[in-house]
Amino acid sequence: MARTESKMLSLGTKAPDFTLIDAVTNKAVSLKDVRGAKGTVVMFICNHCPFVKHVNEELVRVCNDYRVTGFGFVAINSNDVINYPEDSPAEMWRTSQKNNYPFPYLYDETQEVAKAYHAACTPDFYLFDAELKLVYRGQLDNSRPGNGIPTNGRDLREALDSVLSNSPQRKDQKPSIGCNIKWKE
Repeated sequence: MARTESKMLSLGTKAPDFTLIDAVTNKAVSLKDVRGAKGTVVMFICNHCPFVKHVNEELVRVCNDYRVTGFGFVAINSNDVINYPEDSPAEMWRTSQKNNYPFPYLYDETQEVAKAYHAACTPDFYLFDAELKLVYRGQLDNSRPGNGIPTNGRDLREALDSVLSNSPQRKDQKPSIGCNIKWKE
């Protein structure tokens, strides 16, 4: 498995707008629809990546723990489904059902949303505050497939807690590491 790092979009960047189809409901979902009163987490994931499979349970826990506090969550799959059919919308639906995703799972067919966010890998995490300004980007935690560190969502949870407590974010935000986004030719 290739190890690609996040590109680390500049803090303070306004969340790029989007409207994409939810692979679960087959309905259009926009940034406005998923925006939380306290903040919004945008995650770039896919179905086949071992890094995403490794953190799926924790993604669900973090969302369930924090959406009740006013955060919105959304996952986006931007992979090329022609060359990676396991990332197709039908498979996204299956993955969402299997993992009980409590967030919309959107398909970025044109890959324009991934480009707007400078997404580079799966998983890639972006936390925007109530004004949709980027306050955190990077890893979920230090766990990776095979490194023996259990998933706990520590880095993202600390960032969410900082927004809730109106505290400054950590300066040493670490990039996520995962499979590269499968770009179309």
